[in-house]
Amino acid sequence: MPNSTLLSQIDALEREIQEKKEQLTELRKSVPDKLVKNYSFETSDTRKISLIELFGDKDELIVIHNMGKSCSYCTMWADGFNGVYHHLVSKVGFVLASPDPPSTQENIAAERNWKFPMFSTTGSSFTEDMGFQNGKSLKPGVSTFYKDENDNIYLYAQAPFGPGDDFCNTWPLFDLLPSGSADVVAKKKLNNNSPFQLTNNVAIGVKDFEKAIKFYINVLGMQMEKTVGNEMKLSISGTNFYVEKSDHNNTFFEFAVEDFESAKELLLQNNCIITQEYSDKSLMLEDPYGLKFHLFQV
Repeated sequence: MPNSTLLSQIDALEREIQEKKEQLTELRKSVPDKLVKNYSFETSDTRKISLIELFGDKDELIVIHNMGKSCSYCTMWADGFNGVYHHLVSKVGFVLASPDPPSTQENIAAERNWKFPMFSTTGSSFTEDMGFQNGKSLKPGVSTFYKDENDNIYLYAQAPFGPGDDFCNTWPLFDLLPSGSADVVAKKKLNNNSPFQLTNNVAIGVKDFEKAIKFYINVLGMQMEKTVGNEMKLSISGTNFYVEKSDHNNTFFEFAVEDFESAKELLLQNNCIITQEYSDKSLMLEDPYGLKFHLFQV
């Protein structure tokens, strides 16, 4: 056990670190606010949206600058925000930005069950203007904004992301272990026991579409997100439900895989049946036991 002198030193250093953090917060407040333009983006579900719209009904906004699907560390940081998203949005608008195209963002959000909204910075100078891109080199971090009564938008504060920062709780927890955090390698897979990653998308085919929609919204409390053709997207507690008029009542789950051909071959070897093919990396299947699902490559 540590002796009293060591414990006193640890306690004193913790207080000093907290004081330094408070000083850093005050210094950031002293940086002059910067007026920024109302940038335009495309969301992960391919909607056009402006920076001011990302505030929603709030006067403040947090934007996470994420390097995209290729960075497993950025993915781990985003996983952490997902768990506290409902706490964040009670106070402030919160959104994650990455250079990935919307279709890629939609897939990775489904694969990792991310609840927060995302937008693509492709075709925008936003990331570079905010100081998180130099040429093709990207850096992760966070920017905060506020708007005034005239909807003018101001950059308020920023911080970079990196191992040991205050924005990813894995590092300080690992540092409390005898092995420390030096050998930590961020992993992308949520399910390490299988190549199949269950997404947060569920498709429902219903015979009585109008009554079903009223039930899901008015009784179960789902929120309508958008309508595309004869399909309506609803959501509740981070799960998306795609409701479509059908001749039969059916429920379909969804799995994401990194090696589509191997996963497809494995399923067919185990007597699964392909019921519909959308592309060479996306199809519908049913297993011999009653489960119906969409399979796609992330």
